Amino acid sequence: MHDIQWIDLEGVVNMRDVGGMPTLDGGTIASGRLIRSDNLQELSDAAIRRLVDELGVTDVVDLRTHVEVAQEGAGPLVGHPSVRISHFTLYADDSAESGIPDSERELPWETQARREAAARARREQANGDVRGTSGDRSSKPHIVPGGQDHDDFWSDHYLSYLGQRPESVVGALRAIADAKGAVVVHCAAGKDRTGTITGLALVVAGARPEAVIADYAASAERVPQILDRLLRRPAYAANLLGKTVAEQSPRPETMSRLLAALERDFGGVLGWLRTQDWTEADTEAVRAKLR
Repeated sequence: MHDIQWIDLEGVVNMRDVGGMPTLDGGTIASGRLIRSDNLQELSDAAIRRLVDELGVTDVVDLRTHVEVAQEGAGPLVGHPSVRISHFTLYADDSAESGIPDSERELPWETQARREAAARARREQANGDVRGTSGDRSSKPHIVPGGQDHDDFWSDHYLSYLGQRPESVVGALRAIADAKGAVVVHCAAGKDRTGTITGLALVVAGARPEAVIADYAASAERVPQILDRLLRRPAYAANLLGKTVAEQSPRPETMSRLLAALERDFGGVLGWLRTQDWTEADTEAVRAKLR
């Protein structure tokens, strides 16, 4: 198995280069091509110089929602003459336009969780389960357990990105392939949305599935620091109150189930992508970028 290449910069806690990962044909994913990260909002000027001047970053793929961007800001690399920013939201409930003040807008995953909880309550009520009428059950977002249901919940959540915003998934992968230099893919924590998009890109590039799974799970090492950091940020503090490290920690089984579901239903990651007008040229572009 490959070594995780952490990048320690002032202002982030979950940044790493995915290079060095073994591929199915005996090669490796190249270093200095794809970097994954948590929110970039607190990058220092020195960290930005290192990213651009030393690590050769020319592109950023920002997976945050419009709500997050409105509340947190566009990011310190926006407007940098050497960096292109590409933004792709992964939630259907997310919109750039809203009549609600930015400070009062709900995070899209909160909206989604509330709607799903209400739907569960209606189903339970229709089936005669009076617990479905509980105010807590119907109005509060689902809290992920740390046990058996953890992996089903998160893998289903990642699949929902593909179902809700397939054009964003494809767009993000194409932006990675089109980057002139190194590309940073990030969201808030750098583990879920970022883990899904980088995982798909690596599978397309021919990385060994067990290596992709190991890279995804590596973010668990940084979850305490991630939570500490995001609890200080305006967009995330209220949503993260009461969330535990166990609930928020990536586990290998989650990515395994995501890849297994895509294999079962579409014949793999490339099978799903082909349903979205993905071409062989797209595949070759990702492989040329990351190999």
